[in-house]
Amino acid sequence: MNILLLGSGGREHAFAWKIVQSPDCSRLFVAPGNAGTADIAQNIPLSITDFPAIHRFILDESIDMVVVGPEEPLVKGLVDYLQSQPDTAQLPIVGPSQLGATLEGSKDFSKRFMQRNGVPTAAYETFSAEEIEAGLAYLEKQSLPIVLKADGLAAGKGVLICQTLEEAKDSLKEMLLDAKFGDASSKVVVEEFLSGIELSIFVATDGKSYKILPEAKDYKRIGEGDTGLNTGGMGAVSPVIFADAAFIQKVEDRIVKPTIAGLEKEGIDYKGFLFIGLMNKDGDPSVIEYNVRMGDPETEAVLPRIQSDFVGLLQGIATGTLADYKLEISPDYATTVVMVSGGYPGSYEKGFPISLPASVEKSVVFHAGTAKNGQGDIVNQGGRVIAVTGFGKELQEALDNAFATVGQISWDKAYHRRDIGQDILKLMN
Repeated sequence: MNILLLGSGGREHAFAWKIVQSPDCSRLFVAPGNAGTADIAQNIPLSITDFPAIHRFILDESIDMVVVGPEEPLVKGLVDYLQSQPDTAQLPIVGPSQLGATLEGSKDFSKRFMQRNGVPTAAYETFSAEEIEAGLAYLEKQSLPIVLKADGLAAGKGVLICQTLEEAKDSLKEMLLDAKFGDASSKVVVEEFLSGIELSIFVATDGKSYKILPEAKDYKRIGEGDTGLNTGGMGAVSPVIFADAAFIQKVEDRIVKPTIAGLEKEGIDYKGFLFIGLMNKDGDPSVIEYNVRMGDPETEAVLPRIQSDFVGLLQGIATGTLADYKLEISPDYATTVVMVSGGYPGSYEKGFPISLPASVEKSVVFHAGTAKNGQGDIVNQGGRVIAVTGFGKELQEALDNAFATVGQISWDKAYHRRDIGQDILKLMN
């Protein structure tokens, strides 16, 4: 098969790394890709939201399947666009329709979907700028802390956890009246704060059948001990000790089954990945949010644990034959440590040459925000730059292997957290 993969992050490098291992992949194109995908596939300078250019490329290169990595083209309707063109109407695509992608594109839509389909989630109300007084009055009746979420896509930055009533009121005004997150906060979901241990569950679905992929825990804050600003993710661990078989069974029965049944019942075309952010409170799961793609950096820890043919999984999703696919998962640990540009998630400098090891053991190096400069050097091009995944029979071994490789990678002002996985090790001991 000729496969087109859209995206440029660590998630897409992990996808590419897994896809090219399959005997069913003839050629892999990544648009736009990064310096890591360039080594194993052919990078194509296409914008992931230039739908006509993507369509032309599919025809020119006889693409047999499209895999969409990030959420933006899905929320903007790429799948619907390609299905509306006669010559790509039947093309297998891994990614939901625009309506399906609204599960991530609108927090309010997502919460209403959960309510209708009996999926456990935090209590909430949604407010617009015209309803600001009602929103402020609602805040006065809620317990603290309270969560404020921009309704639309805000690049992972649209969620605020407010500790005081004054902070909550000021934040609601900033979001609704001052457009703190632009159009994304034209509506704001005010939500009960859920306590417990957070984790991510990943589901592959063809809209009827589903496969539950390995779970993961990620680390969002920039600082060690989960301090400082939120980021796109500083590391991940899979599997996690607090997601035992009994807990996963609850997730499947209470969340996955009603979610997939709800999509089918409501006529929502959904062939892709569903990333469910969960809170485990005393062994009971509640949904924090849906995302309509794989997570990053969780993908870099989850995909290496899949032992069965990955292109077969993608085909099953895209062609509605997922029920026939046998998913095989390694029991071993995979731990990911993300290396970022100094200053991230604020402003940072780009263009520093990156020193990379010629070879690594018991780990793999995934590129995220990297590019090649005019001299052919690999340089930092984004905030999150490199994700190193270590493997091991035990968690400590996997962490040791990841950090050993991190120690061989450097560029000016590089930073990483040194405490990834330490909280889980404490639970285990």
